[in-house]
Amino acid sequence: METTPVKNKKPFGFYVCALGFTFERCAFYTAKYLLTIWIATTAASGGLGMTSAQGVSMSAFFVAATYITPTFGGYIADYWLSPRLCVAVGMIMMGAGYLVAWQAHSLPMVWVMIILVALGTGLFKGNLSGVNALLFSDEKELNEAFSVQYSFVNIGSFIGTTFLVLLLKGFGFNFLFMICGILLLIDALWFIGNSRSLGEAGKKPFKVDQRQYETAAKKDDAANTKLTSGDKKRILAIILVTLFSVVFWTVWYLAYMPAYFYFGYGDGAGFIERANWVVGSFKIPTSYFDSMNALTCIVLGPVLGRLWTKLAARPKGDMSMFKKTALGMMLVGISYVVMVIADMIGNGHTGILWLALVSLLMSVGEMVFSPLGNSFIAKLAPAKMMGLLLGVWTIAVFFSQMIYPIIYAILETADPAKFQMGYGILAAVVIVLGLILWLFSKSLDKLETAE
Repeated sequence: METTPVKNKKPFGFYVCALGFTFERCAFYTAKYLLTIWIATTAASGGLGMTSAQGVSMSAFFVAATYITPTFGGYIADYWLSPRLCVAVGMIMMGAGYLVAWQAHSLPMVWVMIILVALGTGLFKGNLSGVNALLFSDEKELNEAFSVQYSFVNIGSFIGTTFLVLLLKGFGFNFLFMICGILLLIDALWFIGNSRSLGEAGKKPFKVDQRQYETAAKKDDAANTKLTSGDKKRILAIILVTLFSVVFWTVWYLAYMPAYFYFGYGDGAGFIERANWVVGSFKIPTSYFDSMNALTCIVLGPVLGRLWTKLAARPKGDMSMFKKTALGMMLVGISYVVMVIADMIGNGHTGILWLALVSLLMSVGEMVFSPLGNSFIAKLAPAKMMGLLLGVWTIAVFFSQMIYPIIYAILETADPAKFQMGYGILAAVVIVLGLILWLFSKSLDKLETAE
C-alpha cells in the first residue's frame, strides 16, 4: 500500500497564523501571571491587597472566560462571518482589554479587561486554528503542523514570563498590561497585512467546506446535509476527549498554585517560599516556572510533530487521541508525586531543579495530546460544525478553571504534612484515571472511524 510523503515545507500562511498565536499568547500568559500575583500583592507594593485564594479565583475566572467564548465565536464563524474577519476583530478587542488594565486601579476595571479579552479571544482562538488547518492539502500534515504551531504558542508564553516579567520591578503591573495591549495591536497589523498569503482559506464561513484534504467527515457532509450516524459518532469522540481533558487541565493549572504560593515567593510579594530560588547571586523569578513549561513545549513541538508523522505512516497508524490523553494525565499525576517527594526531601529548602522536573513532566504531558486537539477536530468534524467544535475543545479549560480553585482552597496550607498528604492523594487519583482511560481506549477509538 503506497503512502503519500508528507511535505516538510509549510506555506507562508501557516507562519502568519502561527505568529498570530505567538503575539497573542505572549500577552495572555503575561497577563495571566500578573493577574494572579497582582491581586494577592499588598497595595503598598502596587497590588490590590487581596488573598492568594482570591488571586487564584480571579485568575482562574479570567482564563475560564477566554476558554468558553470560542464556542460562540466558532458558531459565528461557522454560519455568519468570515473566520478571518473574526480573528482580526478579536485581536483588536483583546488589545483594547489589556489597555483598560493599563489604567486599572480597582476591580471594576479589571472586570472590563476580562470581558473585552474574553470576547476577543472567542473570535480569535479556535477560528485562527481553523483557518490554519485549511492551508494544508493532506490530513497527515495536520498533526505535525499543529505541534509546530504549539511551539509558536509557547515562544510567546516564554518571552512573556521570562523577559517581560523582569520589567515588573522597575515599572509595575499596569505598565506591563500596556505592553500586552500593544502586542495585540501589532498582532492585528501582522495578520491583516499578510492576509494575501492565506489565499481563499477562511474567507467564507466554515459551513462552506474549504478543506483540501478528503476525510470521512467531508464525504458525509458532501453526501448529506444532515448529520449521519458516522458524523454523530465522531462528534461523540470529540466530546469524550474534551471531557477527559477536563481532568488533565484541572490538575495541570492547579500545579502552578503550589509553585507560586507554597514553593514560590511571588517575585517580592512574600509568599511561603519553601524552595531555594537563588542561583549564585540571582534570585529566579517565580514566573520562570511558567517559562520552563514554555521552553519545553517550544523544543518538543517539532520533535513530537515529526514523531506523530512517522507513527501515522506505520501500517497500524499513530497512537490514538484517547491514549495520548491518558498518557498526558498520567504524566501530570507523576509530576505531583515529584512535588510531594521534593517537599519531603527539601524540608523547607527544596532545590529549584525539583521544580524544574515538575514543570518538565507537566509540559511533556501537555505536549503529548494538547496540540493535537485542533488537528483531531479538523479531521473529524462536519464542515458546518467545525468552528463550533474547535470552540468546544476549549471548554475543557473553562471547566477546569471552575474546578481547580475549589480544590486549591481545600488543599491550601502552610503545613508540610497536610500539603504532602493532600497532593499525594490527588496524584494517585489522576494516575488511576489515566490508567482506566488507557485500558478502555480501544473501544473508544472505534468512534473515530465510524461510518
